Amino acid sequence: MVDIKNLYLSLVGGAGLVNILRGVDLAVSDGETISILGPSGAGKTTLLMALSGLERPTSGSVRVAGIELTGLDEDGLARFRRAHIGIVFQSFHLVPSMTAQENVALPLEFAGVENAYSLAMTALEETGLGARLKHFPGELSGGEQQRVALARAFVARPSLLLADEPTGNLDRETGRMVMDLLFDMQREHGTTLVLVTHDEALASRCHRSVYMLDGQLREQAGAVA
Repeated sequence: MVDIKNLYLSLVGGAGLVNILRGVDLAVSDGETISILGPSGAGKTTLLMALSGLERPTSGSVRVAGIELTGLDEDGLARFRRAHIGIVFQSFHLVPSMTAQENVALPLEFAGVENAYSLAMTALEETGLGARLKHFPGELSGGEQQRVALARAFVARPSLLLADEPTGNLDRETGRMVMDLLFDMQREHGTTLVLVTHDEALASRCHRSVYMLDGQLREQAGAVA
């Protein structure tokens, strides 16, 4: 599903050139779950952005679902994300003026799917929010908002789900419930999962873990299958 080879990504900031990713290699199989641990600023989120095509690498190869992302233009990357990628962020990134159902239907509407609202309703029912379809984000708890974000990420049945600190804005118990749901949905749909987290207990729920430091990856000892 994921095949990254010799990936470098540098950005120019106020202090000059900053090397964020430095020769990253990573392979993830279909249906596998993998966590990426490491300190803040190590490059974890940047790696997810490169995997989604939201950041362009300086050099190297990023192949997802058999498609080389570095060869696509912006329109091609947008079509690729629409067909293959689901993303869950720490901040829920819901549109405040849209209901839960409208938020979940939004990516389907962009894709021209005719039954977008029906599929959105089904996705929300999967997350236990069937009674909250017409509620706006401001009327939902943090845990409910993240469940809406999960429904939106899964509604198009992506082959790859990228999750960036998905429990970072939630209390421990709510975060546990949200992650139980995420892993249940991942298993049900056979989705490949790449999870960025600081929580080693959460990371241990994945098939394996890798550790990122100074823009480089290494295998993390003690990961469970």
